Amino acid sequence: MDVIKVAKLAHLEITDREVELYTPQMADIVKYIEQLNELDTTNVEPMLGGLTAKGEATNSIREDVVVDSLGQKAALSQAPSAVAGHFQVPKVL
Repeated sequence: MDVIKVAKLAHLEITDREVELYTPQMADIVKYIEQLNELDTTNVEPMLGGLTAKGEATNSIREDVVVDSLGQKAALSQAPSAVAGHFQVPKVL
């Protein structure tokens, strides 16, 4: 495995120690992928990012059902801190 080549493609700077660490890990990943290549996929239709090759969506888990929303009071009832009807959070900047 060429860990250095992958690091360069990803614009990562890695140390010699990291190369030693990641080389066996990358080899394990490649071995796993090679196992997947052994699967018989002759009757499996190709997919394109959640769509079949024909462009049909296949990742629908459940039918969309319209339900009432939670409401402000219920949503804020478990908040550690709320001010004027909004969640109060620490400043980020």
